[in-house]
Amino acid sequence: MLTEIAQLLVDVVASLFVYLLLARFHFQWLRVPFRNPIGAFVVAMTDWIVRPARRIVPGLGGFDVATLFLAWLVQTLALWVLYSLKSADPGGAGASVVPLLAVLALFDLVRYSLYILIFAVLVQVLLSWLNPYSPVAPIFNAMTRPFLAPIRRFVPPIANFDLSPLVLLVLLQVLLIALAHLRGLAAGLFTA
Repeated sequence: MLTEIAQLLVDVVASLFVYLLLARFHFQWLRVPFRNPIGAFVVAMTDWIVRPARRIVPGLGGFDVATLFLAWLVQTLALWVLYSLKSADPGGAGASVVPLLAVLALFDLVRYSLYILIFAVLVQVLLSWLNPYSPVAPIFNAMTRPFLAPIRRFVPPIANFDLSPLVLLVLLQVLLIALAHLRGLAAGLFTA
């Protein structure tokens, strides 16, 4: 019972922090302004670790590599702790499993990024129906515009209904299925 509680707490805390770091990375990548309640929250929750990391890990081509590296590191450590908690022999969770967990953490970062995009699309659609002039609407519009624009070229509105978010959600689900299979293959390659 205590092991299950510890696993839950590690998973929740690590996932929250990884999502916040990825949100910060995506906000900078997609040029989403931070001068809003969501951006201010993300910065306040992650600034304590991102600022020192930027001194060590420089940006590359306009990308905040330090934030992305931190998200990967936290996810790898969380997977290692979860593996150690599940293992019957905690001493057996040594260095031999770390390369596998590092690769699996990369897959998890892509998966979490897709979840962030799915969340942004759903919120944008809801806001467009309920309150298109909401102060947070521009945040979600900025996050989804680069992904919806190419689809809108091929899927025009039908009777004033924009179906591009629906198409994007289906494509993202297909990507999640493919990613789950690739993650399983990667895990199988390391354990074989």
